[in-house]
Amino acid sequence: MFKGKVTPSEIVKSMGLVFGDIGTSPIYALTAIFLLIPPTPENVMGILSLVIWTMTILVTFEYTYLAMHIGKKGEGGTIVLKETLLPLLKSGNQAAFVSLLTIIGISLFIGDGVITPAISILSAVEGILLIPGFEAMPQTTLMILAGVIAILLFSFQTKGTEKVAFTFGPIMVLWFLALAGFGLMALVSAPSVLLAISPMYAINYLISHGLEGLLILSAVILVATGSEALYADMGHLGREPIIKAWYLVFCALTLNYLGQGAYAMAHPDAHNILFEMVFAQAQILYIPFLIMSIAATVIASQAMISGIFSIVYQAITTRILPLLRIDYTSPQLRSQIYIDVMNWLLLFAVLVVILIFRTSENLTLAYGLAVSGDMAITGIFLVMILAYRGEIFKTLFAIGILCVNFTFLFATFNKIPHGGYISLLIAFIPFMIIMIFIYGQRKLAAALSPVPLDDFLPEFDKVYGSANRIAGTALFFARDFRKLPQYIPRIMFTNNILYDDNIIISIIRTEQPFGVTWGFTREITKGLSIFEIYLGYMEIVDIGKILQEAEIEEKTIFYGMEDIVTTHALWRIFAAIKRLSPSVVQFYKLPSDKIHGVVTRVDM
Repeated sequence: MFKGKVTPSEIVKSMGLVFGDIGTSPIYALTAIFLLIPPTPENVMGILSLVIWTMTILVTFEYTYLAMHIGKKGEGGTIVLKETLLPLLKSGNQAAFVSLLTIIGISLFIGDGVITPAISILSAVEGILLIPGFEAMPQTTLMILAGVIAILLFSFQTKGTEKVAFTFGPIMVLWFLALAGFGLMALVSAPSVLLAISPMYAINYLISHGLEGLLILSAVILVATGSEALYADMGHLGREPIIKAWYLVFCALTLNYLGQGAYAMAHPDAHNILFEMVFAQAQILYIPFLIMSIAATVIASQAMISGIFSIVYQAITTRILPLLRIDYTSPQLRSQIYIDVMNWLLLFAVLVVILIFRTSENLTLAYGLAVSGDMAITGIFLVMILAYRGEIFKTLFAIGILCVNFTFLFATFNKIPHGGYISLLIAFIPFMIIMIFIYGQRKLAAALSPVPLDDFLPEFDKVYGSANRIAGTALFFARDFRKLPQYIPRIMFTNNILYDDNIIISIIRTEQPFGVTWGFTREITKGLSIFEIYLGYMEIVDIGKILQEAEIEEKTIFYGMEDIVTTHALWRIFAAIKRLSPSVVQFYKLPSDKIHGVVTRVDM
């Protein structure tokens, strides 16, 4: 089974790190569906077939077969697809369209990341109601318990997950074994549900139920939630362990859904199908199973949080989002990062969602819209990449999957008035921040009018030869050394601050996800050198170490800051974003005792 270099331990680890979200969908998915329609034998068979083929088409085909084979080095996520696609495009309009879709995708992913912990933790906690003596526990108490678990989870992020991550895999393996085992036990009473593996039951259900059948897909999509997080987290483990783990996870989920279907047919009044099925089969194991389900939902939430941190980091390094303070919580694992602002904003949003919706049943009415939108954007990118690469068969296959994506997206539109608008409102906040930041940066760059290097050099030669220089080396940060920011000539020519050695440093993010290289152009003119650092857009690096490797011993580090003056409402927001964002030298954690910020006043 384990061919190549993939070991069983890597597969177990991937189960813990990336399959939490999709692995906890059985807690609420079928329950949500059969709250909308009665679990008659015909309905159960049709729904089970839809569930199995939804996982097959959207997870197995779209993500593990197509998307995961697009990346160059086993990395994943919407931004990875964008960076893969942009070099293939032939026009600026196409690039603008792809960039807009990427921004929408990131925003929807964050919206999904708020609802996932809320619905996962709340649905697991509600299993307490089946314990004898706890049947009358108030919903408010369950909400408080779910909120406390969420607060503990997000508070723990500052310490990093490396110390406990090794337990995630074994816990999730036990969880999937339990799901499969209880599913098999239920199947014994109604083995005929195994026939639902045939896609004909799904097709017949959709044909015979018309619009009602189409709209039920808005609940069926719940079985595929977590696919985008699974893909975004791929860079942490690589492609092969995740794909091989998915085969096992798919079998466990399928067995459990079939078992739940069999139980629902026999117990049409069941309100919480998974927990009631487990309670009926093995009452003595119910409390351990409930504890395990809460642990699984915490792990699911952790996978989503890690995925959001990864996507936000990629957005920062590709200049879609402003710089945010990032802490590296593991000296060994570059994927272990913590973004303070995102962590506490996510926690606040999760608590608000729990407060608004109160029950997991209400949350299922809102959940799925952002997921469907994100999947559709991934589908569009896959079709475009494969078409530009000339892979005809895969392109046609991807177009078929994209049609399925749009069908689910259309079906989830009916969730908008029932709470789906909340996920859109959550997604709208990062969308507006990104748009204001991107257009603000463009306007700011135009207002700052950089100085071309060819115009800078003659003046530098003149001043360098006549000014009183300071002993030592000064570093100046510039995005592109060919177009120098105004603060550099102002320091040197207006203030006559020149060092014996002056080095302009440019940090350039490449189209590749990983890789760190640097190049030193010593003395392009006497006293002035250029140092270029090339980083993959997913790289997390220590710039200080790179400077040490290059044997640069700086005495002072200069960088530019902007004091934005404006009366325009949008640019005031942009100015606030800039004030709250760390500078490039703070972002890369360069020594604070050597840093000097130079402020340039800008009217916008």
